[in-house]
Amino acid sequence: MSDGMVVGLDVGGTSTRATVVSLSGERLGTGRAGGGNPTSHGAEQAAEQLRVALTDALAEIDPGLVRAGVIGLAGAGRLLADPAGRLAFARVWQEVGLRCGYEIVGDALVAYASGTAEPDGTILIAGTGAIAAEVRGMALDRVADGHGWLLGDAGSGFWLGREAVRQALADLDRHRPPGPLGTLVLTELLGTAEVAARPRDTVDALVQTVTRRPAVELAALAPLVLRAGIAGDPAATAILDEAARLLAANVQRIRPADAGTPIVLGGGLFFVDTPLVHAVRSALAARWPDAPLRYAADDCALGAAWLAARPLPELTDPAELHRRLFEPVDD
Repeated sequence: MSDGMVVGLDVGGTSTRATVVSLSGERLGTGRAGGGNPTSHGAEQAAEQLRVALTDALAEIDPGLVRAGVIGLAGAGRLLADPAGRLAFARVWQEVGLRCGYEIVGDALVAYASGTAEPDGTILIAGTGAIAAEVRGMALDRVADGHGWLLGDAGSGFWLGREAVRQALADLDRHRPPGPLGTLVLTELLGTAEVAARPRDTVDALVQTVTRRPAVELAALAPLVLRAGIAGDPAATAILDEAARLLAANVQRIRPADAGTPIVLGGGLFFVDTPLVHAVRSALAARWPDAPLRYAADDCALGAAWLAARPLPELTDPAELHRRLFEPVDD
């Protein structure tokens, strides 16, 4: 298997994963690090997370024998347009001992590839960020959102966290006790749900706590919205309903109305059974009742590895490799 290895990476806003697989579907090494998205963290910090994940994945492998690589990255276009960012990634690639070429693609494509081997379909991601994309010939075609936390990512984990804080602030501005969601937010960020005698003091403390942290950390509050929504809190339910509407609307922008190709759901918000998942599934099924609905793998680095292997001439059956990677069988 020494001449049949490929490496794949899934580089997101909160984590970076790397995996090395053989062309027969054997997983040879894995690595994980912190958020490596250059848009959120800057090119140098992102490259350092790339180094950590690759070093772990290659710990027991001769990196010089790896044949090809794919890096799946949110905001890949922005990195490709940044010479300093490209240089930082290329330097890390060489310093960990890799001598093969690699391709940088959107994280939406590696998520799609982890959910299906079909060359045409649609991917909807809701994690730290959010994006929908039409896939044609296993390449991204039309794309909606994925604009980052400042300008878009509607319905994402960041969006949910921000809305949760806004809800808490709205309660405080009205001089009324925070509801269940607001209570969770205050406890998480301030250590207590007790409101000061002057509510504005609690408002100021909450605003200062949020603005002193990296903006992307608001995504860590998304589980609070899901928890409150499951418990039936009206404020959380309204936020989740709006998130589902925004996510489904992104798919509607780019997917043909008569399409019967697969729809793949990816990202951390789709990995748990919540009202958000049910609402998104219902909206998509109502619009495309005949479309197979699939889920991206928890580790989309495998999708990147499969994409790296797919064009190699010695791989005679890409669909079989996909099955072995994502539907392991006994030999």
